Amino acid sequence: MSKKNKPTRPKARLPRGFVDRSADDIRAVEEMVAKIKAVYELYGFDPVETPLFEYTDALGKFLPDSDRPNEGVFSLTDDDEQWMSLRYDLTAPLARHVAQNINEIQLPYRTYRAGYVFRNEKPGPGRFRQFMQFDADTVGAPNVTADAEMCMMMADTMEALGLEKKYIVRVNNRKVLDGLMETAGVTDAAQKLAVLRAIDTLDKFGIQGVMERLGKGRWDGGSEGQGDFTKGAGLDDVAISRIMNVIGFGWEGSSSEGESNSVTTANLEALFDEGTRGREGALELEMIQRLCYSAGYNETQIKIDPSVVRGLEYYTGPVYECELTFDVTNEKGETV
Repeated sequence: MSKKNKPTRPKARLPRGFVDRSADDIRAVEEMVAKIKAVYELYGFDPVETPLFEYTDALGKFLPDSDRPNEGVFSLTDDDEQWMSLRYDLTAPLARHVAQNINEIQLPYRTYRAGYVFRNEKPGPGRFRQFMQFDADTVGAPNVTADAEMCMMMADTMEALGLEKKYIVRVNNRKVLDGLMETAGVTDAAQKLAVLRAIDTLDKFGIQGVMERLGKGRWDGGSEGQGDFTKGAGLDDVAISRIMNVIGFGWEGSSSEGESNSVTTANLEALFDEGTRGREGALELEMIQRLCYSAGYNETQIKIDPSVVRGLEYYTGPVYECELTFDVTNEKGETV
C-alpha cells in the first residue's frame, strides 16, 4: 500500500462538554441514586422511564423558533423528515407521557425518573453538555399539600444522603412576589423580569447588590466604573425599600433572622389585601408551613423565605430549593 492510500487514524479526543466516568464515580452515583430512590418509594412515588429522544415540537416553548432547532439542544431529522431532539430535561418528556396516556393514568400521578439530559450549550468549569437529573413529580394535585410533601421528601432525601443539619429547604410562592411587585407599582413585563433577576442574585451580591440592581444598576466591581455594568430595573427608592423589606426577611444579618415560619407567613399575610394574588400566595405558604411543622419539620430544615425566585419565567405558585449550608470543594480543594 502506498503512503498516499494509507488510511488516516482518527485522533483520540473527547467531545467538548462531555466526560469519561471512572469506576469510583460510577459506584458513588449508583449508591446515591439508590438512597434517593428508597426515599421516593417510601413516599409512594413510582418509577417511569421516557426515551432520550423526543419530537422537537413536544419539548416546549423554551426551544428557539428556527428551521433548524439546534440552539440549546442537540437535534436531527428522522427518515420521515420530522425533527427529533435529545431531551434537555426530564419534565417535558413527562408532560408528553401524561398527555399521551391521560386516559390510563390515575390522578394525582406520582412518579420519579432518573436519567441523563443534554444541553447544546457552551461548556465551562463544572458545566457539562451531558449530566444526570433525578425528578419527582406529582401531576394533577388539587392544592399545595403536594408541595408540602415535596419539601418534606427533599429534607428526608438530604438526611438519607448523610447531610443532616447541613442543608436547608427554602420555600416561597411566586404569587407573593407577584403581589409584592404589584404593591410596588411594577406592572411592565420586562421590568418584572428585571426585578426577579435582581432578587435572584441575593445570595451572590447581598442586600446592597440587589438594591443596586433594582435601581439604576450595578457595577461588577462594586464601585462605579469598575468591571461591567448591569442595567437595573429602574425602581425608585420607595419601591426598592418596599421590596427589600420583604425579601430581606430572615436574611443573614437582618433583624428578623431566626424568626419562626409562622411569624414569616403572618407578616406576609398582613402585607396584602383580601382576595389579592399576594394574599393567596401567603395563605398557601401558611398551609405548607403548618403541614411541615405538624409532620415534625422545623425551621432548620424547611424555611419560608420570600427571597426564593427559582425559574424566572415559568413558575406560578410554590417554589423551593435546597441549599447546602457548608462550603463544597472540588478535587483541587477549591470552594465551588
